[in-house]
Amino acid sequence: MPDNAAPPAFTVLCVDDEPNILSSLRRLFRPCGYRVLVAESGAQGLDLLRSEPVDLVISDMRMPHMDGAQFLAAVRAEWPDVMRFLLTGYADMASAIEAINQGQIYRYMNKPWVDDDLLISVRQGLDARALQRDKERLEALTRQQNETLRELNESLEAKVQERTDELQKAHEQLKQSFFVAVKIFTSLIEMRHPIMAGHSRRVAALARSIAQRMGLKGADLQNVFVAGLLHDIGKIGFSDALLSRAQRTLSDDERRIYQKHPVDAELILIGIDELSPIAQLVRHHHECYDGQGFPDGLWGDDIPLGARILLVANDYDGLQIGALSALRFKPEEALQAMEKARGVRYDPQVLDALRALVTAPPKPRPSEREVAVAALTPGMVLAREFAHRDGMPLLAAGQVLSARLIERMQDYEATQGGGLTVYVKA
Repeated sequence: MPDNAAPPAFTVLCVDDEPNILSSLRRLFRPCGYRVLVAESGAQGLDLLRSEPVDLVISDMRMPHMDGAQFLAAVRAEWPDVMRFLLTGYADMASAIEAINQGQIYRYMNKPWVDDDLLISVRQGLDARALQRDKERLEALTRQQNETLRELNESLEAKVQERTDELQKAHEQLKQSFFVAVKIFTSLIEMRHPIMAGHSRRVAALARSIAQRMGLKGADLQNVFVAGLLHDIGKIGFSDALLSRAQRTLSDDERRIYQKHPVDAELILIGIDELSPIAQLVRHHHECYDGQGFPDGLWGDDIPLGARILLVANDYDGLQIGALSALRFKPEEALQAMEKARGVRYDPQVLDALRALVTAPPKPRPSEREVAVAALTPGMVLAREFAHRDGMPLLAAGQVLSARLIERMQDYEATQGGGLTVYVKA
């Protein structure tokens, strides 16, 4: 290929009213491999531009009806990326300046031209056009890639959100299953003796309310609640006789056994990393504010706040069910008895929170309705815990009912002789 050859994709349009000039230009450019179009007027040249892709235009200055300046100005207006050359046979610079100003031409050359000079100039013009085309191609490619990337990002964001929603749903289901498992574990103790029935769940609910009133949030609040459910798990090895005795009526030997249960509970729980902070609260829920508690004799603020809260909640319920004293106290009597140990057995601030809770007007229950098990439909949400007749929890409040769960609940009802009802959110 000659040194001045160019890719055959380049198209050159020659415009002149003299056919012999057009023939000369065609012969000149044929060896270069250009695709050459010719037009004998500016109007014909514009028609060709509208129908053919053109990279470079060479126009004579002097033509009838539309001179070179007017023609190149029209080309610039409609096809600004086309390279523009002017050939003029006049020495009058005014015409060339007009063409340059109106058409913003790439180069002008005098007639008659020098072949090598014209070939070099055209090749330089097409090289500039090639760079421009590459720039346009790269810009188009960049836009396309950016659009593809945007779509991929949107798709990725949608997939991430979908996966996040799935994980969140799975996490909620796992959390519900965890609480159900904890409550079932708790029920193993409560089933041992009637006095214990519901005790741990009441302590957990009251401890959580006290903690909320004292400003605990998030994991700290949840840990207090779970510790309340599990605080008596160390009693699983107690004999039935010891389990039925009130704490203040124990013999010395029984008291030594009894005082080991917080440590035994910690040993049961501490093997699970997620339960480690809960195990600490359970270990210290019998520590007293004056340091006379067990198992470690901690006092004041050295006792974890959650453990101080558990002691208050545990004793308040224990006094009412006869687990702490041989006598059973009414709620107000239990509170009065605990006030006598303010700052001694109990943290005064925790005791204040308890009093504020139990003397506050009752809050209305969340909107709920009673539904027969046979009338349950998928998508309903439990407003209350679904429990065994003896109180052992089967499904937690907040559980979204699926067709499979409803089927299992109906099978359970059949084993119980029917007549079960469920409370769901209205």
